[in-house]
Amino acid sequence: MTGGIVESDLLTTGKVAELLGVSRQHVVDLCERGLLPYVKVGSHRRVRREDLDQMLAGRLTRDQERAVWLHRVVAAKLVLDPDGVMDKAQSNLEHLQQVHPRGMAAHWLLRWRRTFDRGLDAVLETLTSSAPHAVELRQNSPFAGVLTDEERLRALENFRRHWRRAHAA
Repeated sequence: MTGGIVESDLLTTGKVAELLGVSRQHVVDLCERGLLPYVKVGSHRRVRREDLDQMLAGRLTRDQERAVWLHRVVAAKLVLDPDGVMDKAQSNLEHLQQVHPRGMAAHWLLRWRRTFDRGLDAVLETLTSSAPHAVELRQNSPFAGVLTDEERLRALENFRRHWRRAHAA
């Protein structure tokens, strides 16, 4: 077992590539970008069969759905205090763009900047959408620090309860 996961439920990146009809490097890229969860077995990436099945079905993975739940709380705070939340996010975004001037993070941060430029409705849609571009953007979220520790913990506990109920059986 690997962290509570039965190793027979784990697929190599090569097997995932074969099942998806893509290159192994593309699977590695999906893993590194957070679009396909994986675990490390030694120095090798392994993908849970369940996560691959969810991706193939177009459903969000558990981690992606958890991110949506947290960002829904952020969206609620944004509706209640648009100026305060956007000021915090803008400040975070500027800092992140200085820290990550190149690479994939820079690409997604630029996409956040463009989303901000389109206005509050575009930001709210991105925070709560299951669309692939929104899933990717939330991997580089500039909304850190918007939620209090208590809000974050309550949202995560409610998510865990929801997930258990939705996936029981």
